[in-house]
Amino acid sequence: MQKSVMIELSDITKSYTLADTSFTVLQNLNLSVAKSERVAIVGPSGSGKSTLLLILTGLEEATTGTVTIAGQLLSNLDSNNRADMRRDQIGIVFQSFHLIPTLSARENVALPLEISGKADTREKAQAMLEKVGLTDRANHYPAQLSGGEQQRVAMARALIHEPALIVADEPTGNLDEATGDSIIQLLFDLNRQTGTTLLLVTHDPVLASQCDRTMRLHDGRLVAS
Repeated sequence: MQKSVMIELSDITKSYTLADTSFTVLQNLNLSVAKSERVAIVGPSGSGKSTLLLILTGLEEATTGTVTIAGQLLSNLDSNNRADMRRDQIGIVFQSFHLIPTLSARENVALPLEISGKADTREKAQAMLEKVGLTDRANHYPAQLSGGEQQRVAMARALIHEPALIVADEPTGNLDEATGDSIIQLLFDLNRQTGTTLLLVTHDPVLASQCDRTMRLHDGRLVAS
């Protein structure tokens, strides 16, 4: 039986104009990702990987083409509805952790639930911190945490609302090798436990090899690697 589709990108083009000069980052790009599939996107710096993720998550609009996430065509959604879709459907793990410095680890993790008006946010955030091995760091602020601990908090925050899709943009880019390895192991473990779809952007071929499929971004297009 064929799996349902989580991500469908059709003929995506993204162009920018700077000082009367136009340049194209993505051109006629197509990608289909099934539910629960783990896909890595690799490519050199400046190849458009991060731009692709911004378009895929509705944070930026493509110049042409369509994006469909879990059956929702993003072009049919206004900015508020796209924000709701990200809140309900997508967990994003950034290379830079983007934690709020004035909130504790627990409060950072609970934030998506607070925004959604969910109950028992403190208890759920604490349970998620336990899953990522930070039970005893719940009351610490980001400045009191190591880089690896901050990335674990960011990952817990991305997963707290049980998203159908996890998007990770170079999640180990700011970490040393040993810490990065543990973070990736945790990401894949949580992915297996929850059955989410995982789209992972990385320049690391070893990391990419752990996914079900690897796509390379080359000259603005995705090709099988």
